[in-house]
Amino acid sequence: MQHVTPTLRPTSFALSRQEAALIGVTMIWGTTFLIVHLAMQSCGPLFFVAIRFLAAGGASLLVFHKSMRALTLRELGAGIAIGISIFMGYSLQTYGLQTITSSQSAFITAMYVPMVPLLQWVVLRRMPHLMNWIGIGLAFVGLLLLAGPDAGAGAFSRGEAATLLGTVAIASEIILISRFAAQVDSRRVTVVQLLAAGVLAFATMPLGGESVPHFSWVWLVCGGGLGIASALIQLTMNWAQKAISPTRATVIYAGEPVWAGIIGRIAGERLPPLALLGAVFIIAGVVVGEWRPRGRRVVNDG
Repeated sequence: MQHVTPTLRPTSFALSRQEAALIGVTMIWGTTFLIVHLAMQSCGPLFFVAIRFLAAGGASLLVFHKSMRALTLRELGAGIAIGISIFMGYSLQTYGLQTITSSQSAFITAMYVPMVPLLQWVVLRRMPHLMNWIGIGLAFVGLLLLAGPDAGAGAFSRGEAATLLGTVAIASEIILISRFAAQVDSRRVTVVQLLAAGVLAFATMPLGGESVPHFSWVWLVCGGGLGIASALIQLTMNWAQKAISPTRATVIYAGEPVWAGIIGRIAGERLPPLALLGAVFIIAGVVVGEWRPRGRRVVNDG
């Protein structure tokens, strides 16, 4: 007689150095939403993104200036491509933070996780797994709940719509980093992508109707601090994703909005019950989309 038993696998909670590093990245990320939200009271989004990433690129250049002598055309191209995605993602996210809370921004930004397999399907023709589709569906329902009752009629606010568009660029960044990670020097690419993002933001300020704001310690401290954080984040991502798959990385990144929600709550932000339910759906979509049921094997008893 035959019966089916689940495959037994040893359970381990040990984290690799790369996984632990990415968890640390998500904790830092979670605090940045509130910081940017506060900085938007003293300057425009493009100026802030420019200061943030030029500071990050400058700091990285000081640290890795010797290795930059060996920069190749491939690394330059990869860095610029990733930098364009960073510029688009963070500019739209920062624009959105002018009108929505840091908690809302964080949970909408988490939509980039289920977007990664969707973009891989569109661009690379890699069909998403069934669980990816379920995760995308859950996350989309969560987005509608988080955005509010009017979202079902397509009435997203400008801040919500901009943030959602930014998630597409951030998902593209993840794919590009994984695409080039094993072929380039992470230090040199990190410097190029950060400087590229900062230069693009500064160059497009006139198109966005922005001018250099009056001096403020708020945007200076926030921009400089986040610049250093951005350098650490990008370098860590480029290093860690050499040893971690995009799927595994996105599961770890799912913790970002949770940390942002905790920080926002401490700062006094309060999401309505419907929005909180939407946040739960988004996180569920992120986790379910990357979960794969364990296989089962047939055992013959004779």
